[in-house]
Amino acid sequence: MAKQKEAVCVTGANGFIGSWLVRTLLDQGYTKIHASIYPGSDPSHLLEIPGATDASVSLEVFEADVLDHDAICKAVEGCQGVFHVASPCTLEDPKDPQEELVMPAVQGTLNVLEAAKKFKVRRVVVTSSISALVPNPSWPREKVFDESSWTDLDSCKSRQKWYPVSKTLAEKAAWEFAGRNGMDVVAIHPATCLGPLLQPALNASCAVLQQLLQGSRDTQEYHWLGAVHVRDVARAQVLLFETPTASGRYLCTNGIYQFGDFAATVSRLFPEFPLHRACCF
Repeated sequence: MAKQKEAVCVTGANGFIGSWLVRTLLDQGYTKIHASIYPGSDPSHLLEIPGATDASVSLEVFEADVLDHDAICKAVEGCQGVFHVASPCTLEDPKDPQEELVMPAVQGTLNVLEAAKKFKVRRVVVTSSISALVPNPSWPREKVFDESSWTDLDSCKSRQKWYPVSKTLAEKAAWEFAGRNGMDVVAIHPATCLGPLLQPALNASCAVLQQLLQGSRDTQEYHWLGAVHVRDVARAQVLLFETPTASGRYLCTNGIYQFGDFAATVSRLFPEFPLHRACCF
């Protein structure tokens, strides 16, 4: 008989990556999944995933703000693995970056790790971001970026790029907590995730593609974009959880593109959309 899969918790389970992760876990035979969602948000599409309502499957939804330690503990209790995906992300400039992005990302991560420690979780897979690796202007030009690179916080703050700040500080807090408490933590760093939506609302990363298809005139001449299919991210998350030798930080991307090259590729794939030519050439 096949070995029974461990019980796992997914934070941010009804978001873009979280929903695909839940689907991938179900596809790969996981039968006990705690889906942690932001209170009041809609989890109904999770129950429409093939296999989610099978008699042998326990897909339980927990309303838990990651800033609510007790609620997170209830979601994590009884699980041997945690996939921490939840983190605030928006295309709009925050009015209060510390309150809207940085504090929820950092303290939310620490609350999840505290719960994982309390219930003796075997491994936590933290979903960080390529934004926690780059930009790093001081990196030697002749050296390929690797897992030792960290995003330059001063550079991001000077340009009002608060999402990379939030992801970098959250991941650093995770590694510090894990080291201090002897926990098994692995981090995955997805590039911009694209792919079919399972959730009803448009997420921030796919909104970048939508704006391009709608004819955005922002040339982004200094912008480089990493891109990856959301299915690949979900598979990689499960792989990192299941592989005993996995450790440290893992970049997950199909490639890194100058934004104009990315836009030109999108234009060729979808010629029926009015992509602004300045974005592409």
